[in-house]
Amino acid sequence: MTIRTHASWPLALCHALSRILLVFVFVFGLGLGLGLCLPLAHAGEPPPLRLSVLQSGTAHWELEHMRRLGLDRQAGFALEVRLVPHLPASRIALASGEVAGAVADLLWVQARFEQGEPYLFLPFSAQIGDIMVAPDADIASLDDLRGKRIGVAGGPDSKGWILLRRVAAERGLDLEREAEVQYAAPPLLSEALRRGRIDALVTYWHFAARLEAAGEGRRLLQMADLLDALALERDLPVLGYVFHEGWARENRALLDRFAAALDATKRSLAGSQSHWDALRPLMRVASDAEFEAFRQGFLGGVPAPLDERRIADLQALLRLAGADAERLLPPRLFYRHAARTEPP
Repeated sequence: MTIRTHASWPLALCHALSRILLVFVFVFGLGLGLGLCLPLAHAGEPPPLRLSVLQSGTAHWELEHMRRLGLDRQAGFALEVRLVPHLPASRIALASGEVAGAVADLLWVQARFEQGEPYLFLPFSAQIGDIMVAPDADIASLDDLRGKRIGVAGGPDSKGWILLRRVAAERGLDLEREAEVQYAAPPLLSEALRRGRIDALVTYWHFAARLEAAGEGRRLLQMADLLDALALERDLPVLGYVFHEGWARENRALLDRFAAALDATKRSLAGSQSHWDALRPLMRVASDAEFEAFRQGFLGGVPAPLDERRIADLQALLRLAGADAERLLPPRLFYRHAARTEPP
């Protein structure tokens, strides 16, 4: 009996070890299988594209519409919008890598390039601004601005002010010397025009639209008129979505998909009033007239795709704005549409 017991002990141990081994293989195999499946599930998700925009900005309108209709996912990416209260916060998010892109002025992109930080510029809007006067002002032309009080939104480097001075100079009018110029924030200058403290106002398009819709301002000139006077195309895009060149180069396919989705978004907004009704809460309008002015202004600023001629005109605009002629933003940093512009 004792002999049989000792003889069976190794056999029992083998059976026990076999069972342990089978359990180990099963658990390991299950884990390996899950490990293989999880990356596949993750790979099925569209890549994210994170953008920073102003909460009160017009880019917020189209990006919200893009997400609402799912045009981002139709194009093969997942849009993530980071809303910020002011422009410096957006630029910090872009510089830190928290987001891949943001909306910026072409002059800012030029300045960063001169400082060794190249960004790719993908056009967003051709709306620069307008020159407004009081409804009853005795100002009918640019020449009538001589001796007047002019408010300039955005400071002395305002694109509109630069263009206005350039066109006026070609007519023999030095506005810096022959007019009284005041620089301030757009809302303050709008109020100054209402109260008669200034005679004319160089301001951003949506502030101009608000004044006109309320009957508190009259449009003297559009910035497109100034571009035309300088022999440049009228609808040059001066605002764009910007991406660091390195990121744009590594993610060109994603960028092309975003550009295609943007095109689809703009076409959708142009085609249906109901889409704008859904966006109205974001627009913060005070009246139906203001709502319609904003809608028309946004659609009027949708730029045509860039080509060699339009890029050359944008470079000419940068020179007019005082950019270093030897260090102009090169053509490679202006986004040109891929052959296929429809989302896949």
